[in-house]
Amino acid sequence: MFKAFKLFFKKPTTIIGIITALMFQIVFSVVWMTAYSGVSERSDQLKIAIVNEDQGAGKTIVDTLASSLPFEIVTGLTASQAQSQLNHRDLQMVMDIPADFSQRLTSASAGEKAEIQYTINEANPMTVKSIMQGVEQKVSAMISQQTAVQGTTSVLAQAGMDTAAAGQLSTAIHNKVESKLTSIHTVNGMNNQMLPMMMLLASFVGSMIMGLNIQQSSGMIGAQAGKWSKFGARVLINVGTALFVSLVGTTLVVSFGGQMEQGFLPLWMYESLMMLTFMFFTQMFLIVFGMAGMFFNIIMMSLQLVSSGAMMPREMLSSFYHDLSAVLPATYAVNGIMSIQLGGPDAGKAALALVAILIVCAGVSVLVTALRRHPVPVVVAAPAGEAA
Repeated sequence: MFKAFKLFFKKPTTIIGIITALMFQIVFSVVWMTAYSGVSERSDQLKIAIVNEDQGAGKTIVDTLASSLPFEIVTGLTASQAQSQLNHRDLQMVMDIPADFSQRLTSASAGEKAEIQYTINEANPMTVKSIMQGVEQKVSAMISQQTAVQGTTSVLAQAGMDTAAAGQLSTAIHNKVESKLTSIHTVNGMNNQMLPMMMLLASFVGSMIMGLNIQQSSGMIGAQAGKWSKFGARVLINVGTALFVSLVGTTLVVSFGGQMEQGFLPLWMYESLMMLTFMFFTQMFLIVFGMAGMFFNIIMMSLQLVSSGAMMPREMLSSFYHDLSAVLPATYAVNGIMSIQLGGPDAGKAALALVAILIVCAGVSVLVTALRRHPVPVVVAAPAGEAA
């Protein structure tokens, strides 16, 4: 086995494969942790245009929103100018307060309502859409409350109550219910929120490319080593690379401010197990199907990205993808990383699932290796004169 191990490392493809797996960890850790750092604090870079055509309550609303919303408020545009800038993605939302807003607001007719038109461009990153939809709900609730306070104050004043007292009473009535949101396992920044997906991508793609190179090296070695020696060498390379590469990746995550609720060692060990499982998982297809196994690995990568829970909650997926995720390693990789990094239940159950998948993949590889005939070295007989 050690002879085969040395033969693997004499092939450039083996070295390139290990370096590739390492580079995926380095590049992904550095780029993702720095690019997404402080994203939440830069929401003031998003722009909302308010087109106000009402000189009554509309002006008050504009002033209130300009001082309360954590975004850049753009005013002074016509409706057509605002729509043009929204179409070109220079704005993230346009609010249009119509000219009859105040009139409708004070109308005694029960069926007449004041309306503010919100327009967003959905041809934008997903986060822009969700943020702007949240703004619409927040602004509508705030304006409705202010309107209700003013209406109640007017009714109380007409009933003979002092205007100041009526204002205080109406404010107290409409602020009677207070919401309180409590978060557990608080995430410090979007870079930490994106970390499980980053680790999943870096580990799986790195393992997949490394497996391809190891398969090529195995083919180059050919009959110079027995099939079991080559298989044993694969195992040694996988274990050593998983420990080393994940150590580098975990260290970089810590260096760039990554959260570690359960500490450095558990995260390193879990990422090592995750990467080792990915190595056996991807190499299983290569051992079974040869180089054609890469097609299966590419399919598995896509399936695991959508079904692992790193991007979308598994509960929201169709039954096919939800059930499929239960037998794929990425699901348990993400669950464990989230618990160790951000906090949550013990990662032991997820780790056991990864171990089970690793054993199955290794077992399939052993079975195929046992059934496959290995080329026998050709011994060239020496000429009779030389033999003498």
